[in-house]
Amino acid sequence: MAQLNGSKKIKTAVFISGRGSNLKNLIKFSKTKKSPIIIDLIVANKKAEGLKYASQNKIKKTVIKYIKIKIAEKKILTILEKKKIELICLAGFMKVLSKNFINKFNGKIINIHPSYLPKYKGLNTSARALNNNEKFSGCTVHYVSSKLDSGKIILQKKIKISKKETETSLDKKIIKEEHKLYPKAILKIFSL
Repeated sequence: MAQLNGSKKIKTAVFISGRGSNLKNLIKFSKTKKSPIIIDLIVANKKAEGLKYASQNKIKKTVIKYIKIKIAEKKILTILEKKKIELICLAGFMKVLSKNFINKFNGKIINIHPSYLPKYKGLNTSARALNNNEKFSGCTVHYVSSKLDSGKIILQKKIKISKKETETSLDKKIIKEEHKLYPKAILKIFSL
């Protein structure tokens, strides 16, 4: 991963599909002195609720509908190149990036996933953990590879599942930890 040159911050794009709570948290983090990143672009695959944070923080945003994946990714890559983006943070982006796209940004795409990988890749992680009577769940920040939720792990946080846990309560616990873990993982990547 790129090293920090003096005070130059890493130009970062955040990809979202939903309400953007991790995006909001990353924007807050990016404005701190210790943050190695500056969020220069927000990409969404639909009119996501989280796009409001782009307007509120005067960050360029773009919505690219995934009707044909090749066309969508070509448009995104053009924008990323124009903005000289050096890091992509996926934050609830509900589209799978193609191998070609990942290769173009090799080692520079990270994702936050709501489970303690390698368990429960993909969707509905809390429901699946509860259905299997797991004692723990968690969240993981990892590099994006061409295999879904299988890239090298950067940081993880284990979360105890209580006896009265519901899918909603577990999701809330996990998102709270995600907000702490994502900035820590970014700091870890860029620490010398």
